[in-house]
This record gives sequence, C-alpha cells and structure tokens, in this order.
Amino acid sequence: MQQKAGAQISQRAFIQSLVILFVLMMIAGILTLVLPAGQYTRLEVDGRETIDPNSFQFVARPDYPIWRWFVAPVEVLGSESGLTVIVIIIVLFFAGGAFAVLDKTGTLRAFIGRVVRRFRTRKYLLLWMVSLAFMFLGATLGTFEEVVLLVPVMIALSYSLGWDALVGLGMSILATNLGFSAAISNPYTLGVAQGLAELPLFSGAWLRILVFIVIYLIFGWFISAYARRIDRDPAASLVHEEDKAERQKYTGLDASLIEEDPRQNRAMNFFGLFLLFIFAVMLLGPFVPAISDYALPLVGVLFLIGGLGAGFISGAGGKTVWQGLIEGWGGLAPSVPLILMAASIRYIIDSGGVTDTLLHAAAEPFRQMGGFPAALVVYALALGIEFFIASGSAKAFLMMPILLPLAELVGVTRQTTVLAYIFGDGFSNLAYPTNPVLLISLGLTVVSYPKWIRWTARLWLWIILVTVAFLGIAVAIHYGPF
Repeated sequence: MQQKAGAQISQRAFIQSLVILFVLMMIAGILTLVLPAGQYTRLEVDGRETIDPNSFQFVARPDYPIWRWFVAPVEVLGSESGLTVIVIIIVLFFAGGAFAVLDKTGTLRAFIGRVVRRFRTRKYLLLWMVSLAFMFLGATLGTFEEVVLLVPVMIALSYSLGWDALVGLGMSILATNLGFSAAISNPYTLGVAQGLAELPLFSGAWLRILVFIVIYLIFGWFISAYARRIDRDPAASLVHEEDKAERQKYTGLDASLIEEDPRQNRAMNFFGLFLLFIFAVMLLGPFVPAISDYALPLVGVLFLIGGLGAGFISGAGGKTVWQGLIEGWGGLAPSVPLILMAASIRYIIDSGGVTDTLLHAAAEPFRQMGGFPAALVVYALALGIEFFIASGSAKAFLMMPILLPLAELVGVTRQTTVLAYIFGDGFSNLAYPTNPVLLISLGLTVVSYPKWIRWTARLWLWIILVTVAFLGIAVAIHYGPF
C-alpha cells in the first residue's frame, strides 16, 4: 500500500490520545463538583489580560450540569477562546496541506537531492549539510512526519558513504526532530502556543536561533564522531551485524537524488519566495500591529499558496497536487477532535468556576519554587504528557491555558513558559517508544529500539543540560516581550 503524503496520525495514537483526553475531561468535570468556586480579579495591562495575585476570593458555585461535560468540545467553539481555536485549526490545515503537496510532488525530496549533489564529494561536509537541511525544515516549517518517507533514501546515502543505518536515521529524522524542537518558526508547536499566549507570532526568535545553533553544533559533533569511528573500524557500528544483510538492498544511492530536475528547481525557488514572505511576517509582526493581529492566519495562507504553487510548477500534474492536499487534510482530520477535547478541559473548569481555585491552590507552592524551578516544572510536565499524547497542538491547548497564568503569578514570562513547553514537547518525540514516527522510522531499518536508545542516550543528556541552561537564561533576562 502506498504511503500517503503529509502527516498521518496513526489509529493507535489517535485512540490512545482520545481516551486520555476523555478521562481528563471527566476529571475536570468532577473537580467542578468537589471544589469550591473561586475568582481572581482580572486586569488589563498593555492590552492583555493579567491576574491580580492578591485578589482571590470564593464565590457562589455556577449552575453547570453534568451533561454539558460531554458537549464541551462543541460548546468551546462558541466561547471567548473559540475564535482562537478555529483560527489555529484552519492554519494547521493550511500549513499541513502545503507540506503534503510538497511531499506528494517530490519537492521535499528534490530539496534534499540538491544538498546531496552539491556536497557529495566531501562526505563529512555532506553529513553536516544534510543534517542542517533537515534541522532547518523542522525548525522553520515544522516538518517532522513527512521526513519518514525520506528515511530509506538517507539510509542508502549512509551506506553508500561507508556508514550504517544509525547515521542515516541521525541525519534525517533525528536532525528534523532536533530542529522541530528548537522551533525558530514552527507553526505547529510554537505558532499554536504563542497564539494561546497572545504573544506576537514567532516573537523572541533570537533566543531560539541561538538554541538552534548550539543544538546543531552538539548534534554535528555527536554524529560525525560516530561516523568517524565507523570509518576507522566498521565493526564499531552498533548495528554492524544487522547491517551486513541489509546493505545488499542498497547497491547505490537513489538515482532521483543524483539527477537534477529543472521543474523541481523552479518549484523550490517559488516556495522559497513564499518562505521569504513568511520570514518577513515574522520580523515585522512584533513591530507592526496591523500585521501582528493577523500574523498566524497570514502565515497559514502564505504556506498554502506557496505549497500549491510549487506543486503545480513541479510538473507533477494537477491531479497529484490535489491528491496530496486531500491526503494531507485527511491525515490532519483526526487532530480536530483531539484539539477540541483538549481545549474543552479548560472550558469545563472555567464553566464550573474552579479555574481560579486551582490556580490559587497551585500558586503558593510555585511561588516557593521561584521562577527557574517553575520553568523546569513546565518543561517536565510537557516531557511527561508527551509520553501519552503525541499531538503537539493538542498538548498546547491542554497545558497553555492553565500554565500561563500560573507561571505569571510567580514572575515567569509567557515567552519563557512557551519555550519550556516547546522544549518538552519536541525533544522527547524520538526518545519515547509510544511515538509512532519513531516506531515507523525504526521499522524501516535494522535498528531496534534498545539500540536506538543506547546510541542516542548521551545526545539526550547533552540536550537536556543545554535546554535547562537556556531556560535559566530566559528566566534571568525575563525573556519576552512579556
């Protein structure tokens, strides 16, 4: 059966997330029955809503019947946050559809082919450049699941250069995941979280660019040191025995990466032009209110037009373009009920009047922690929830509405809270055995999960230390704008 284009949520991951979110909805509903209702006074400061930390008081419990717990995912669309939910879902579909078209028409593959052709005679420079290309796709465009289709090609490239399947996985799906987690302008995690935090879209990019550079240097050192060890002694490969039989399937590099296609070059140049427009929105958004207010939908529209235009220019044919778009939207469709259910959890406790009661109960322990430990708690929560719920956008709707005001009460900026969230959501994607992208990628190779963890464990340790350090910097400088 042919692999569908774009991000595809597996049935197992969907059902698992659905069950967990339903349980959390019921827990939220029970809290409205057992906790007293309470309320903080809300103040408007510089055009955004904040909490007066000394204003909490208990109030009369609102009338919120049990049957409404079950229709909350629909009711949330008519709430104050409903428009934000709708806009984010539409933007996810625009961006996801664009990438599915680029995937289906072969433009993503052609981009990697361009990098391979340019650096093929210098294999270590090629290793660094291919890794950079995949990291860049993850960090700027939110590419992740789509790269699974390129894993066999990168395995073939690794074999042809004398390395093993781990290097092929490393410079493709692992590099993409690291970029996805640095999230310079990732619309799926950063865009959603900043939208919920009412931050200017993609604001604070300077620190995330530094994170990207540091992570890239650490990863480049990690993977090139391993590749050099194999060059010195092929038996040093962690999958040396398993690779022996597998190498026979790869007699040479995939021809489609070596051959240049002028039409694909024009398609890449066209999409690259729209990327420049997207980056212009990123740069101007924080300074131009007219752009800032509509930055997220504008980015979504630019993604869709750029993706569709590149698809038609690629020469793949209109039928392939529309098929890619439909497959991309079909793959994202299961995320809609997950997002609505995640958003409804906050809606339920809001309707039951216990949101501020929970914030008040949690605020004092948070205050005693201080800003940096509080940021680490957000990081740890995202890491923990990732084990059960893979969808980054659903987790954002679940976590951000509760954590943002709580973090503000202890002096942690919204931007720092978002940074802690995207670190926790992203870097754990390829560490947990519950992540379908990891399982599919390993299934395309000879690499077992234990071998994968043994190989990546030292990298994850360095990643955790570096990201914790960056969170410390963010807290110290009051990373903002707010």
